[in-house]
This record gives sequence, C-alpha cells and structure tokens, in this order.
Amino acid sequence: MSHRIILDIHALQNVPPSNLNRDDTGAPKSAVYGGVPRARVSSQAWKRATRRAFADLLDPSELGVRTRRVAELLATRITALSPSLTREQALSVAAEVLQAATGSKIEPPQRKAQDAKKNGGPEPAPEASYLMFLSARQLDGLADLAARGADDIKTFLKDKDNKAQAKRIADTRHSVDIALFGRMVADSTDINVDAATQVAHALSVHQVAPESDYFTAVDDQSTDAEPGAGMIGTIDFNSATLYRYAALDIDLLEHNLGQGLDDDESPATPVRRAVEAFVDGFIASLPTGKINTFGNHTLPDAVIVKLRAARPISFVSAFENPVTAGESGGHLEEACARLARYIPEIERAYGDDTTTAWLLRVGPATETLTGIGTEVASLKELVATIGAAVADRLEQRR
Repeated sequence: MSHRIILDIHALQNVPPSNLNRDDTGAPKSAVYGGVPRARVSSQAWKRATRRAFADLLDPSELGVRTRRVAELLATRITALSPSLTREQALSVAAEVLQAATGSKIEPPQRKAQDAKKNGGPEPAPEASYLMFLSARQLDGLADLAARGADDIKTFLKDKDNKAQAKRIADTRHSVDIALFGRMVADSTDINVDAATQVAHALSVHQVAPESDYFTAVDDQSTDAEPGAGMIGTIDFNSATLYRYAALDIDLLEHNLGQGLDDDESPATPVRRAVEAFVDGFIASLPTGKINTFGNHTLPDAVIVKLRAARPISFVSAFENPVTAGESGGHLEEACARLARYIPEIERAYGDDTTTAWLLRVGPATETLTGIGTEVASLKELVATIGAAVADRLEQRR
C-alpha cells in the first residue's frame, strides 16, 4: 500500500483580452493541443507569480532570494556583524565564502570590469555567473561563518572543517520557496534541491485565435498645425478560459524542509505552512505581463483540490477535444461539465478510492461540479482545511 501524500490543484479561470506571458515576438504564448491552437501561460510565469505572492503570506526569514548579485546580499550581512570591514573587504570575504559553499566562481563580470578599468571607475561587485538561490537562513549562516574568518578568509577556508561547514550551511535550512520550487547549482550538484512542486503550463480549454490591438497615442504638446498621432503600434493579445494544474509532493517537501532541523524540531509545522502558502499563492496569483495595458485581474471560477495517497493526476485530457462556445457564448459552463464527467471516470477506471477532495466554486456556470468534493465557501477556508488535512496525514504516519 502506498504511503505517499500528494496534493493536486485544478483550476478553471477566465482571462479577458490580455498578454500574460509573451514569446520572443511579443505575442501571447500558445500551444497546439488536440490538433488546435490554444492559449498558453508557461509554468515558469505562474511559478514566479506564486513566489511573489509568498511575500504577503510568509515571513521574510522563511523565503529565499534568487540572484546573481548574491555577494552583495551576503556582504551587507557581513558588515552588519563586522562593522569595521570596508565594503570592498566585505565583498571579497563574501565571494570567498560563497565559492567555498557552492563551488561557483564569484567574480566581477568581465564586461563591467573592463568598462570600469577603461573609465577609471571602481571595480564592480563580484557576481555569480548564473542565478543563485539561497534562503535567508543560509545567507545568515554564511555571514556568521564569514565574519569569524574575515581577518584572513583564504586561510580560514583552507581548514577543511570550515570549508565543510560552509557547504553544509548552503545545503540545510532551505526556505519554503527553495523547498517547493527546487534549486540547481551547476558547479556543485550535490547541493541541488529537487522541486516538491510540479506546475503545468496553463492551457485554454478551447481553440484560440491571436488578435492584435492597433493603437495610436496623442502627443499632448502637439498643436493644431500638427494633426495626427504622436505614436502608433500594435499589441498582440488573446482571451481564454484556462485549465491550470499543479501537483505537490508532500513527502519531498517534508524532506526538503527537514534538512538541518534540530532533533526536537518537527518539519510538520513548516510543511503545513508551506502547503498553505502554495495553495493560496498558486490559486490567487496572476502573471503580470501587460497588466497595466489590459487590467485582467481575474480569479478562478472553480478550484478542485485533491489529497491523494498515490501518483498525481492531471485532468487536462478532459479538454483534448476543445470546448466550443454555446449558443449564448462562454466556455466555462461546458468546461465544468467536462470535468464533472471526466474526474469520476478516470478515478473509477484506475481505482483511486483514497482521495479526499474539496471544491471552491463561483456562479451558476460551475454547478455541475457540485458533488466532486466537499464544498468550501472561501479560499481562506480551503487553505485552512487543506493545511489541517496535510498535518493530520503527516501525524498519522508517525
């Protein structure tokens, strides 16, 4: 019998004319599914929107920072602990400690360094050659270590125990966002973190044709002798009813968050907080591409969450045959009816009787989903209910 704990989130969300996620030509991203073109929003775009939502849901100490300018972040912490260090000294110490912890070269970008030398400017701050993801606790730990060896950091890090501690700090006490979305360290794969979350590309349940908005802008300083627009252009957009899906491996999340905890600390509490933050952030967040142009601030009309003891299941196959608008228009009502028929069929066929489900829905178009799960009245209630259910399953397993 499987003892896994898997959380599935499914959402149907109407998005009016918008350009949430652009491709290299500036057009909304698209994909062919079921033989017809669909609107698409990449998983990367929605992960970032979810991660940004965490700022309102979690304490900064529980989050991480992903940046190439990690030496500057660390140097600020080091100078707070050792005020006698100059900024240049702190940056040099930070670069040495980060290199010991991650195996990555931390040095001034070559082009910026050449420009500074040519123009007589100060040497730029050292940077990582790629985005580096470290938690606030890891940065605090590395700053403490660096401050202890700041007098002669190279000699300090030649001590194998100090070097091993630097690496250990970078690989323990992961933040919620690192535990959820993972981390890749190209130069030191042994401190990689496998993501506990999988996010699908959001896909329209129906065929979508791209459109273009031709616009003109008036120059406020133009006179009557200068008729016409001061600027013209086009913006590509589409509108869609999106099927959104994400799966969360609670077991892997518990593993990621449990690394580095003291013996008397249980990962159950941070796991529950991470699950609640992810459910809330994923459902309510929205990528901000062209948001000022289109103002497309919508929320899902229907959300289904399933807590399983086996592998995750996406219901995107319900829309392989694209939904067509009814006589009075609209795709949401038929999309809900498709899910209401498909979910019991796929779960009956594959014998999934271990699942607990919850439903959050809005409006008469979603009525066909009634009975697909325990209905909750609000996102707040949904988040709290799921958090309690996950904590209960973790407790039962101990």
